[in-house]
Amino acid sequence: MASHIVGYPRIGPKRELKFAQESFWDGKSTAEDLQKVAADLRASIWKQMADAGIKFIPSNTFSFYDQILDTTAMLGAVPPRYGWTGGEIGFDIFFSMARGNASQPAMEMTKWFDTNYHFIVPELGPETKFSYSSHKAVSEYKEAKALGIDTVPVLIGPVSYLLLSKPAKGVEKSFSLLSLLSQVLPVYKEVIAELKAAGASWIQFDEPTLILDLHSHQLQAFTEAYSELESSFSGLNVLIETYFADVPAEAYKTITSLNGISGFGFDLVRGTQTLDLIKSGFPSGKYLFAGVVDGRNIWANDLTSSLSTLEGLESIVGKDKLVVSTSCSLMHTAVDLVNETKLDSEIKSWLAFAAQKVVEVNALAKALSGAKDEAFFSSNAAAQASRKSSPRVNNEEVQKAAAGLKGSDHRRATNVSARLDAQQKNLNLPILPTTTIGSFPQTMDLRRIRREYKANKISEEEYVQAIREEISKVVKLQEELDIDVLVHGEPERNDMVEYFGEQLSGFAFTVNGWVQSYGSRCVKPPIIYGDVSRPKAMTVFWSSMAQSMTSRPMKGMLTGPVTILNWSFVRNDQPRFETCYQIALAIKKEVEDLEAAGIQVIQIDEAALREGLPLRKSEQAFYLDWAVHSFRITNCGVKDTTQIHTHMCYSNFNDIIHSIIDMDADVITIENSRSDEKLLSVFREGVKYGAGIGPGVYDIHSPRIPSTEEIADRINKMLAVLETNILWVNPDCGLKTRKYAEVKPALTNMVSAAKLLRKELASA
Repeated sequence: MASHIVGYPRIGPKRELKFAQESFWDGKSTAEDLQKVAADLRASIWKQMADAGIKFIPSNTFSFYDQILDTTAMLGAVPPRYGWTGGEIGFDIFFSMARGNASQPAMEMTKWFDTNYHFIVPELGPETKFSYSSHKAVSEYKEAKALGIDTVPVLIGPVSYLLLSKPAKGVEKSFSLLSLLSQVLPVYKEVIAELKAAGASWIQFDEPTLILDLHSHQLQAFTEAYSELESSFSGLNVLIETYFADVPAEAYKTITSLNGISGFGFDLVRGTQTLDLIKSGFPSGKYLFAGVVDGRNIWANDLTSSLSTLEGLESIVGKDKLVVSTSCSLMHTAVDLVNETKLDSEIKSWLAFAAQKVVEVNALAKALSGAKDEAFFSSNAAAQASRKSSPRVNNEEVQKAAAGLKGSDHRRATNVSARLDAQQKNLNLPILPTTTIGSFPQTMDLRRIRREYKANKISEEEYVQAIREEISKVVKLQEELDIDVLVHGEPERNDMVEYFGEQLSGFAFTVNGWVQSYGSRCVKPPIIYGDVSRPKAMTVFWSSMAQSMTSRPMKGMLTGPVTILNWSFVRNDQPRFETCYQIALAIKKEVEDLEAAGIQVIQIDEAALREGLPLRKSEQAFYLDWAVHSFRITNCGVKDTTQIHTHMCYSNFNDIIHSIIDMDADVITIENSRSDEKLLSVFREGVKYGAGIGPGVYDIHSPRIPSTEEIADRINKMLAVLETNILWVNPDCGLKTRKYAEVKPALTNMVSAAKLLRKELASA
């Protein structure tokens, strides 16, 4: 019985790739140094899977930024502004597209389906010329082969690539991206021919858009694309891989009817209804890659249950055509549980990271072939039983409080217009008030202080003094810049979710459970294993300290319940909304304590609200109902004069704008600049927004510093569709990933732009 891994984490067990990337970007190491680290990581990954007994080992899933940008490079689809003149695309052009450069902004970045991973959105149009310009897929296949490991090269499929793209600037929004299919397929044919010549016997095409609600002409594009490629597949086995949700019946029918395709991969963890489609008919003689091991979470697989599912599938497709697989790439989970030396032993027994999931896949494959490891299955069953019966998982008081939320929509008593009037009388802000999103640069000294405190190398008194000094520095800088509503910079926090999870019950934490978010940005999601409550205040001490340093309003900074949920590894033994309501009640207590301490502006970030939106439209209304309700629970009891902000970033918000309005926040700051001000089109189309809103005026994920004129131009575009009295001026997101040498001039220009427009508005 064969085994398969869709993809594997590329960052390294201790973020080796991240540190190599940042060293290269900072000019401290060479391209050769970066390539060497990458090659060592790839070799280690391939060997690990080979040693575990995996038959179908993926290659070309490694990336220096993301797999869509890799495909853009492969196709030579570089926007003209980067000055590429042809030839093999190197790091200079590649990272300019991803991060921008001194003269040009980066391409848009958005979320990868409903994950916290991001990708760089291709910019295409009728003038785009495609050419084979990155031989990475072939190079990595040969690299593995030289190590004695035969791999399955993975390519983003041509149809999903086009469907995930956008019309380039200046191209009509109505332009059909699928009209470019005939132009990209010749490049795919070249890649396939080279892989075949190099000795590849299988190629995996990832077509994740097949799980979306596609129109008939979009489904027809899959038929056209793979019919055109069919002759190139001669002598090859071809796998079409899908993940993240059920494949709709029409999409299932479309792909399983394709000629020249050897196998189909389905997510059977999040796509349980796909099982019914398989049972109702699967093409004879084809391979089924059954994704029964969860690539999105860190819970140990219920091996007995999965084996039962696989045995049922075996009777449908045949023993020799069933392949045990992961539900999706393992890049969405942490790397290796072995590195977790401080994790509670009971909780650790409930978990499986990427390395352990590889072992689970192979154990299931062996069991199906008659070589079941009874001891391994017995240990797994004991861990499953332990988790179900553990008293640390369930808290009756919390469950009762969450159950009591039913019957109320938890709205504030006064409408937003009246609240804004009361808040303005209290805060006395100028028009176009300026603020930032929360965090300020996390310097090496700051990170060292937090590490030393956690390691008990400095006392609590020394730690508090060091953080106090950092807050004072950030407050003074904002006053010098003349920012209107201040933040304390979050120097006590390494991560916006981890910080709160550490202080809430029901959470566990890892030392090296890192997951890539984009580029070199990695996050360490908390593990929600039980019922959630707040034992004590979490931020009041620091917010009160910061407010005492200034007469200007100081924002209390919280992470909202939906974002904590979506950026954590969430327990899978109860519905997600129940866990979210528990978190909302905990944050509600913190909001009320901040208000009682005199904090008049409280920001409750919901950066990940859009991210959790189900991929199928039929499931979206239910999610938005409980997600928006959870946010309202957190602040339904505050006074009219207390201003509630929220923040959202790097997603497509246009389709959920009415739910955003329904959150009933007083002010929302929202990403706008990197997505070509796509958000503003909602307001041009007539959506009325009466609360305060701050569409980001510059992209903080690029080192580029925008000029005063550029920012003023962005604000003017906003003023064309938004009322002056509700518009705020702020960056796209928090500043923790930037350096002070970039932050100071950028914020200086931002404030100057706001002042310039205030004068123009006053004179008008």
